[in-house]
Amino acid sequence: MHTPDDLEESRAGGLGNGVLLLWLVGLPVVIMVLTLLSPAEARLALLLIFLPPYISGRGTVRQTAATAVWAGLLVVISVIADPLSNPVTGATVCLLSLALGAWSVVSCRRRIAGEERILRLRSAAATLQRQILRPLPLRTDQLVVDGMYEPAEEDSMVGGDVYEVIASPYGSRVLIADVQGKGLRAIGMALTVLGAFREAAYWQPDLLDVVDALESAVVRQNAFAKEIGERERFVTALVLGFDDGPRACAVNCGHVPPYILDQRTGTVLRHEAGVPLGLGALVPESRTVEWFDFPAGATLLLCTDGITEARDSSGAFYPLADRLGACHGTSPSEVVSFLRTELRRYTRERFRDDIAVLTLRRAHAAVPA
Repeated sequence: MHTPDDLEESRAGGLGNGVLLLWLVGLPVVIMVLTLLSPAEARLALLLIFLPPYISGRGTVRQTAATAVWAGLLVVISVIADPLSNPVTGATVCLLSLALGAWSVVSCRRRIAGEERILRLRSAAATLQRQILRPLPLRTDQLVVDGMYEPAEEDSMVGGDVYEVIASPYGSRVLIADVQGKGLRAIGMALTVLGAFREAAYWQPDLLDVVDALESAVVRQNAFAKEIGERERFVTALVLGFDDGPRACAVNCGHVPPYILDQRTGTVLRHEAGVPLGLGALVPESRTVEWFDFPAGATLLLCTDGITEARDSSGAFYPLADRLGACHGTSPSEVVSFLRTELRRYTRERFRDDIAVLTLRRAHAAVPA
């Protein structure tokens, strides 16, 4: 996932002065030595005409221009010092060197202009990402929330997996959701769910009322999507509530269930998934709130199916429950680092779906990362 720091580093561009000097001085020296060791008819110095095009793909305009002048000068000196048998050929080589140098400068300028356009787009996307998904970690009176987010389409930076943490008068409310589809195609519904949660989580005293507000928002967004010819989407979501007590509550709307990582018991699976948001009218049963113990010192892990459905080269799913058994007793930041490394190794960095992971710990029991 790109960060603003990544974008700033990529703006620097160009070759280091030491690297450029190595090309400008080292390559002619190597060619000179090879020329002395080669037959008299070998004209290895003429290979310098290809140095400016090479530098134009990596350096700045100023570096490319300097290289073009230097390489052209060396080629001209080489032709004058050791003339070719045909004067016309010698003049052609000199003109070709100058032409390639000029073309290299123009090509470099166009490359840099294109890169700057891409960087501006990525910077705008990074700003959008900060407005949609707040940077982790997040902290409330009850919780410290850390995690990671990896969109399947890396350059999109925002996809169909979303999360949010709200400090409300009724305690801390947490959402993790996965919109059907991935990447930019799911972002409209993702924004709808986030906006509805931010409003309802603060004002609604009952967690079921928060989920009802999310259900209504998804239904309305699907109606709008149908009007403009886009596909309707459902959303799996897990909505949780926390107060200062040792227990927490959750409403599972078709989402991957949470995991408890405890120093004594290891990994424990909680809750069966219910019907996703947007499909509530299709089933007669109402959603219910489930309560569970969330003691100080334990870590609650929330994730999307981008993890549970990640596959290796043979097509086997990532065994999340089994692998989390190695994480009990570790800090939330260590759990996140472990999963990031594991998933990249397991999938060979080929993510087929957006991935979101949150680790929650009681604020008064949080361990500094």
